[in-house]
Amino acid sequence: MSKTGKPLAGKAALVTGGSRGIGAAIVRRLAQDGAAVAFSYAASADRAESLVKEIEAAGGKALALKADQAVPSEVVSLVRKVHEVFGRLDILVNSAGVFVTGLVGDENADLAAFDRQIDINVKGVVSAVRTAVPLMQDGGRIVSIGTTGAVHIPFAGAADYVASKAAVAAYTRGWARDLGARGITVNVIQPGAINTDMNPEDGPFAETLKNLAALGRYGQPVDIAAAVAFLVGPEAGYITGATLNVDGGQSA
Repeated sequence: MSKTGKPLAGKAALVTGGSRGIGAAIVRRLAQDGAAVAFSYAASADRAESLVKEIEAAGGKALALKADQAVPSEVVSLVRKVHEVFGRLDILVNSAGVFVTGLVGDENADLAAFDRQIDINVKGVVSAVRTAVPLMQDGGRIVSIGTTGAVHIPFAGAADYVASKAAVAAYTRGWARDLGARGITVNVIQPGAINTDMNPEDGPFAETLKNLAALGRYGQPVDIAAAVAFLVGPEAGYITGATLNVDGGQSA
């Protein structure tokens, strides 16, 4: 804990896909804990600017940068820009992602959308980590947002999406081995049903998803943000290569 009482004071963080939903909650929490936080957005410029103003009004430091996570060159530029502006990079949170479903063999499937999902959910994460690692401080933190669907698929048509997240979980375990000597921890958080614009707690599938959870309810973005804050904080230095399910007991 720093002298300010904020566990992340003096740290610099990048959150991809941070303008809305889970990503925005993570940005708010890391800023609240004292980090200077940069975040990327793809299209929500108004939301991004509003979030920056909100954090600055609370005394924090934030930076919004537009980047398409499906384009490796933009991801590389994003990470390097954050390091240039803040002068350091301690924390990388891979939150950007898309959710595309469809049954295998469907002749009407949008294959371009499936390809873009892989580009964002897998290749975008890989590009961010590969670029960040040489710039990152020893003892740094990398956290990716996955899904409990990577190990338990609750409905048909989700194979492409959950496979992309399962790949990130496998990369996480491998990177933990690669980076252990530098004290850089690498972990993945797997949310269950979380109340976001994409999957609202009053949406058409809400009752089904609530019934899958032992707690019988949705989680909130702040629940994921709290888990991220722990894993990137000073008390989680001996946790790496781990998968943390934050799903209300859905995977129990």
